[in-house]
Amino acid sequence: MFKKFMKKPIGFKLASLWLFAVVFVSVTYDLFPYVQWDAISDFSQGDGPFKVPGHILGTSYDGMDMFTATMHGARMSTFVAVTSVFIGGGIGSLLGISAAYYRGTYDKVMSSIFNMILAIPNLVMSLALISVLANGNSNQPASDFRRVLVLTISLTIVIIPILGRIARASTLQWSSREFVLASKSIGTKNFEIIKRHIVPNVAPAILAIGFFAIGVVMIAEGSLSILGIGIPGGASWGSLLAIGRANLEYSPHEVYIPVACIGLTVISTNYFGDYIRANLDKRESKI
Repeated sequence: MFKKFMKKPIGFKLASLWLFAVVFVSVTYDLFPYVQWDAISDFSQGDGPFKVPGHILGTSYDGMDMFTATMHGARMSTFVAVTSVFIGGGIGSLLGISAAYYRGTYDKVMSSIFNMILAIPNLVMSLALISVLANGNSNQPASDFRRVLVLTISLTIVIIPILGRIARASTLQWSSREFVLASKSIGTKNFEIIKRHIVPNVAPAILAIGFFAIGVVMIAEGSLSILGIGIPGGASWGSLLAIGRANLEYSPHEVYIPVACIGLTVISTNYFGDYIRANLDKRESKI
């Protein structure tokens, strides 16, 4: 397996290593023997990377260690992005595949719903959903858990029509293939045809767009945090960026570090999306 990895393009290696590091930190964050990510230092405030012993990435203007905050932000940003894409992709794929396979009125209704949702800009829809659902009672701020939950749900709703249309288009292509028509002619049940012939062939296209969608969700989460309705308190990369924006003049590394993390993750996921799609095109050309 290592030999196969070494034969891959340099972009594949770099993207794999970065995403592996992000996932590894997200999963094992609690095992690292570092100070609490939101602990405040009284001795170092606004110091840049490598300037203060014990703070490899420096500290924020409020005295928060940027290294542990960045690692914790990786966990939250990855959780929101992967959860939204996984759930939204699953629901969208189910609706798109079933609509394209059974066609008729059901397909027209689902296509209309997808088009209506996609007609609304992603950020506007997320902003509206969070503004309505994440408000606390009696004008009190909503809990952090509720805000994260509503943010994840809103981004999931945004992802459903995107991957739903991809699944529908791919299903329309594969459902007219000879092996599918042959299965229908011998009386194979529709569920078996979908499970054996449609889903395995549609899955690569959904996976490719799913990687793109992870990058889109991370950017959306960061944008919503800057608008003040995302994950609060610096708990995610987007939230760190929102906090650091106010201190850009005094400690610019507060902005550069989360921007670099988001940028590298989006570039890596986009690379994998392109890589899977290129291999998918080669595969389909042989069929």
